[in-house]
Amino acid sequence: MLGLADLKARLGAKPSATVGEPFGPGVFVYKIGGRMFAIAAGEEGDPRLTLKCDPVLSEIMRAEHAAITPGYHTDKRHWISIRQDAALADAEIERLVDHAYDLVRAKLTRAARAALERAEAG
Repeated sequence: MLGLADLKARLGAKPSATVGEPFGPGVFVYKIGGRMFAIAAGEEGDPRLTLKCDPVLSEIMRAEHAAITPGYHTDKRHWISIRQDAALADAEIERLVDHAYDLVRAKLTRAARAALERAEAG
């Protein structure tokens, strides 16, 4: 099971991802191009993860997994919250992290994406 440190490392390793604590200490907000794609909080043994998610996929994931609920303190249609439990495989969480990142990056303006690509190239 992924702990808070694992989640923070994976989120922070995304290309051009930034992290801050705008909601207070211990609530880590991950952004790409100034737009949020993930929020990680909680304790090492009980992490809470909230991710941007396509609305259709969000409904499917909530129906299939009890550990996935509408986003905590976010738009319930476009965000999901994940409670870590043994029933939800780490690979599934990693896939949802990738989905959140890709979804937000794709919605950036062309100029913002170009700026990120230039920064990542050199």
